[in-house]
Amino acid sequence: MDRTDELLEKYGLVPETEYLEVIRKLLIDEIENNNSEDNEYLKTLCIKLFSLGNVEDTYLIWRAKNKNFDTGCYIDIQLLCGAGIEETKKYLSNDLSNDAFDELSYIENGVISGDFNDFSRAKIIKFYKEYYGIE
Repeated sequence: MDRTDELLEKYGLVPETEYLEVIRKLLIDEIENNNSEDNEYLKTLCIKLFSLGNVEDTYLIWRAKNKNFDTGCYIDIQLLCGAGIEETKKYLSNDLSNDAFDELSYIENGVISGDFNDFSRAKIIKFYKEYYGIE
């Protein structure tokens, strides 16, 4: 059993909110671990935060997406918007940092290019349940 399987077994795909801080800490540790190339584990942690729908987690998922070139490709843009597209854009627009501006621009470009067509958190969670073979 690899780390991703252990993570799914321990917390499920959609973790209980009581594990939110644990999931955040695991993701921060993985982002900061320059020796790790386990993109599936990193993505799974992002999916867990996405599924809980807290808008402030968009920054952490953005950091994970920008860890390196591979994670930039591996972590889907939709995972940045667990709280919803408009709520995430509003949240980012209230932050004057360069990172927030860059993320907001990235999301807006994704909306224009169709990455969020027919978007809903429930549909994304359903997709990942099928991806991981979870009923």
